[in-house]
Amino acid sequence: MTQAIIAPTKKEEPLLFEPLTWREFKAVEQLLDRPGYRLSFLDGILEIRRMPGEPHETIKKRIAALVELYLLMAGYDFIPTGSMTIENEATAVKREADESYKLSPDRSRPDLVIEVVFTSGGINKLEAYKRLKIPEVWFWEDGVLQVYHLRPEEDRLRYEKISSSEELQGIDLDLLIRCIGMTNHVEAVKTFQQSLQK
Repeated sequence: MTQAIIAPTKKEEPLLFEPLTWREFKAVEQLLDRPGYRLSFLDGILEIRRMPGEPHETIKKRIAALVELYLLMAGYDFIPTGSMTIENEATAVKREADESYKLSPDRSRPDLVIEVVFTSGGINKLEAYKRLKIPEVWFWEDGVLQVYHLRPEEDRLRYEKISSSEELQGIDLDLLIRCIGMTNHVEAVKTFQQSLQK
């Protein structure tokens, strides 16, 4: 019997500090540059989160293994950019995704970012990624995968929730979700790989 990876029942909330200017944020960031914490910034709000524990990291790495297997087998010339810092002073935003990918080597920023959510509260992640102009964002929370694609709308941008990925066209999200939830990592990767070889 396959058992799903279970998220902690109590979601941890981040520490929030406001209002800060970009310059103040960068100064605080230098002071708090230590292992075990992740900083984000949006609209004058500094968010400080403790680095996630094993359940979060297990799911994050499982998703990365499956996505990278798909990208290899589908022939993408991709660059895994992991938790790289993405920031823009002009729009006062800084984020670090759990995983991110440039889907071709000539990209200046990731085409896809993935967030594994085991916490509550904090800054608006979609708004942050919109300002950074990330084409597609995936959120994994409580066994559910939500996919958002960036769309132009008149003179602004907005994310639309979609049922299949536009950046990874052809990926079977139902199979991906099933494999993410499997207990055994090797079995999950093999199951996904066998399906891709059919």
